[in-house]
Amino acid sequence: MKALSARAFSFKCPVISYRYYAAISSNRSSIFLSSAYLYSNHDICVVDLIGGICEKRCLSKGQNFEENMIQSEPKANERSLAQLLELGKLYSDRGDFHLAIPKLKEASESFFNNRDFSSYLECQNYLLRIYAEKMQLDEIQKIKETLQDQVLNEGFELNAKTYYTLALCTSYRGQDETSLEYLQKALAIALANDNKKDICYAINGIAICYKNLKKYAEALKEIYNLQVFFQVLEIPDVKISSQILNAQILNELKRHDQALEILWQTLDLLKDQKILRTHLGVLFNMGRTYMMLGDKDTARNYFKLCYRSLDPKNMVRMSKSVQDALNELGVDSVDSYDLIFESENHTVVEKKLGKVDFKNQFILMDLLGLFVKNQGQVYSKEYLVEHVWKQSYDPAVHDNKIYVTIKRLRKMIEPDYEKPKYIFRAKNGYFMNKAAKILVEHKGEVQQ
Repeated sequence: MKALSARAFSFKCPVISYRYYAAISSNRSSIFLSSAYLYSNHDICVVDLIGGICEKRCLSKGQNFEENMIQSEPKANERSLAQLLELGKLYSDRGDFHLAIPKLKEASESFFNNRDFSSYLECQNYLLRIYAEKMQLDEIQKIKETLQDQVLNEGFELNAKTYYTLALCTSYRGQDETSLEYLQKALAIALANDNKKDICYAINGIAICYKNLKKYAEALKEIYNLQVFFQVLEIPDVKISSQILNAQILNELKRHDQALEILWQTLDLLKDQKILRTHLGVLFNMGRTYMMLGDKDTARNYFKLCYRSLDPKNMVRMSKSVQDALNELGVDSVDSYDLIFESENHTVVEKKLGKVDFKNQFILMDLLGLFVKNQGQVYSKEYLVEHVWKQSYDPAVHDNKIYVTIKRLRKMIEPDYEKPKYIFRAKNGYFMNKAAKILVEHKGEVQQ
């Protein structure tokens, strides 16, 4: 392997001046990865780069991704565990926390039993971020206490990324002074190990704390230091996070046009970024910026788009932020509606059930659309057959079909199927409860 060429630069951190060295390989093709994955809306692509041999498997929509990941007859237990971790990370990045948690817990336990503490801590870091997004502070505290006991009893040390993650969780609770202490530990460990990426994570965390403490000048200095690193390192999530932070600070300084320009640049970076949390962060901050500029309609659209992209049962923290912003705008909070009907996305958000996906359920979606757009109006069986199924009504053929379809629809949207609150039966047909508070969104238009 060819020698590394190095560029040196320095800056002052909150505690002491450090000299940083960023190295670039003059032979980029010599980089090896143990595993990686990419995915899009239509396909999931798993790439293994092991020992210089590239193996690529493309899974079309509808295939069982988990089966292909786990049941690929791994050559060793270590590879199987690595795949389990990657699967948990993938679910986490997509915002499917209910699927990510059991995978990460299973992998975490096995890594710990194998005394692979580095991978064990990686699992814990993901779990901490998930619990922070779900605002499950008790679970975060359990992990912190467990880690403290394990450090004492097992003789291993927490790494820089874990201190960084603990700092973020602490910062979410408004304890930024304590968060800074964690970040200073993270920075010291990263410097001792000459880990450039961990150094960047720590600096970004320090900038976040400074912003929260309203030390905007110090925060901007740290963001500038990160820009120097980004000239030689590719860390997309940190780069996007720092740009969002930069925009937030510029908004606080009343430089809204500059903030908006940075956020538009950040949107371009999202093309290759697959972490849902990051996408939501950009959309939300676009909304905040337009709100500060006095453009309430555009702000509302961004907040609505952000909310429509998340599952409020999983992304609790972001859901609350969006609802608070809408309340600040003087707009009814999305949380105040019983049902939000999104025809373009083929989804419904029910107040208790969360997001319900109607993908490929065209009859059910058309039927529900008819009911929600005309609440209280009774539709006869003849009318439903002619306008939903596009057929001539035949009692022998359609009566049972209507009954079964209404039953399926109720099971999807009713919190208590035995006590329906939305779709009622009348003497000569069915109707949507007029008392239900429903928001209908169709191609950007809103009907309340």
